Amino acid sequence: MSLAIRLMPETVRSVAFGVIGNVYMGLGTAMTRPIRIIVLQNLTDEGLMFSFNGVDDHLPLHSQSSLVLDITSNKTISQGFFIAEGARFYVKALVPGTFPTLGAAYLTTFYGVEV
Repeated sequence: MSLAIRLMPETVRSVAFGVIGNVYMGLGTAMTRPIRIIVLQNLTDEGLMFSFNGVDDHLPLHSQSSLVLDITSNKTISQGFFIAEGARFYVKALVPGTFPTLGAAYLTTFYGVEV
């Protein structure tokens, strides 16, 4: 039985400013593992809305801001809440018709591995 969990990153996901519009688009690919920590960054010059399902508005972020969700970093591999493997995040303009002209939206995710 392992008593340690190593925190590992997945490859960062991003969407460049030029493709962010009025409708949700996928922010990179789906999660390949159960996710323990996420970092959402809006490094564009306009506000963005993020969604867990591509339909409903969940997390607005102003320009040049970020959000860290430490969901379950201090639990065992099988305990706690996780962002499910296969889940995907989505992004769109916060204000319809007001689109970013520089930068990108980023999603950094972390998972746990027993060592």
